Amino acid sequence: MSNFIWGVVQSAFQFEMGDPLRRNIDARSDWWHWVRDPFNIKNDLVSGDLPEEGINNYELYEIDHRLAKDLGLNAYQLTIEWSRIFPCPTWGVEVKVERDSYGLIKRVKVPKEALEELDGLANRREVLHYLAVLKNLKKLGFTTFVTLNHQTLPVWVHDPLWTRSDFEGSKARGWVDERNIIEFVKFSAYSAWKFGELVDFWATFDEPMVTVELGYLAPYVGWPPGILNPKAAKKVIINQMVAHARAYDAIKEHTKAPVGIILNIIPAYPLNPHDARDVKAAENYDYFHNRLFLEALNRGRVDLELDWNPVKIHHLERNDWVGNNYYTREVVKWTEPRFEELPMVTFVGVEGYGYSGNPNGVSPDNNPTSDFGWEVYPKGLYDSTAEGAEYGRPVYITENGVADSKDILRPRYIIEHVEEVKRLLENGIDVRGYFHWALTDNYEWAMGFKIRFGLYEVDMITKERIPRRNSVETYRKVVREGVE
Repeated sequence: MSNFIWGVVQSAFQFEMGDPLRRNIDARSDWWHWVRDPFNIKNDLVSGDLPEEGINNYELYEIDHRLAKDLGLNAYQLTIEWSRIFPCPTWGVEVKVERDSYGLIKRVKVPKEALEELDGLANRREVLHYLAVLKNLKKLGFTTFVTLNHQTLPVWVHDPLWTRSDFEGSKARGWVDERNIIEFVKFSAYSAWKFGELVDFWATFDEPMVTVELGYLAPYVGWPPGILNPKAAKKVIINQMVAHARAYDAIKEHTKAPVGIILNIIPAYPLNPHDARDVKAAENYDYFHNRLFLEALNRGRVDLELDWNPVKIHHLERNDWVGNNYYTREVVKWTEPRFEELPMVTFVGVEGYGYSGNPNGVSPDNNPTSDFGWEVYPKGLYDSTAEGAEYGRPVYITENGVADSKDILRPRYIIEHVEEVKRLLENGIDVRGYFHWALTDNYEWAMGFKIRFGLYEVDMITKERIPRRNSVETYRKVVREGVE
């Protein structure tokens, strides 16, 4: 397929900071405050590494774009960081809001006057920066994919430390609070208005269920706000769905470019396929983690109460393409329902498989595990992508990679996963692109700089990009040969 998309992907918070003079720090995001919190550091919820020591893509983006071009790639995916564009609140900008019979936001109209007012509030320097980045990508011939929410939020939208210490009193609770849907729509409309001519594909969210599962159901993993609150988790799911649909509409006011959402579709397999309870656990995992968003945004079937009784809400059926971030699978077993508000959570991951392995070992099925402990399981890429394609939208594999600082697993990982892409195409699955995570090492959230995903190693002192030659040459060869 001569039009198949080959790319790399980056997010703003993980890649941008690190200039030696500290001129390009973004101190207005929730993650900025989260990773430097003394309690989090003391309790090993975060590494203690700080993003301002990072790889400095903000200044070195032309070098990174050239590295990607030299690999033979034709696409590049990046984030426009909300907290950089609007470091201060946009609440005062008036827009028109309509609701449906369920009380959900059905329409947000952002008129030209509001866009002009937003333009006056926007950080001009950051707007010019992202314009320069996108123009450089277009000059080099890249197809551009832009994500508007890759986990991070402005601290005025989400203050994770305040929310953790005083959930009811916090006035910045992120996606728990419906008013932030409206602010996200303003940001989305402004971004499409300002950058639309330079963007070929838009994504509203990256991995929205990660925010739910790690932020509100797993307080020990180091993800903000680090609380156990299934009632809040339920709100976050629905509010992100509505935010996607309304942002979709807002973007379409200014561009004909396709608008999609990026999910981490994770295939779940029962520990014992002959045990009906384990089989049901895998089905419930799939419904909760994967299908809630797929059904709502592609078919308008929305499980408002998360009780297996979806209703048809046409105005949430807004999606042009599905992104699938795939790293590994889950193997699950049955557990009694864990949360009254989330009766479908009857599953628990089995230690040793998927995301629950030991670093640099093997899984119980004798598959290698990465520096992160994630099991290498290529077949899961096929299964998860095929699931995303069931909904009649083209699928792009928007992240795929392995934490492997010594570059032992990565070359084979790339080859085996691209083989699954070829198998998908041979079987008529509409997959149109593959993005490797990542071009360079970066800041791996709560794990900091310990985990290295890059095709290029980064010297964290000099910021030099050093090729991991086996992987670089492997990916270059795969791209050159294509998927036919």
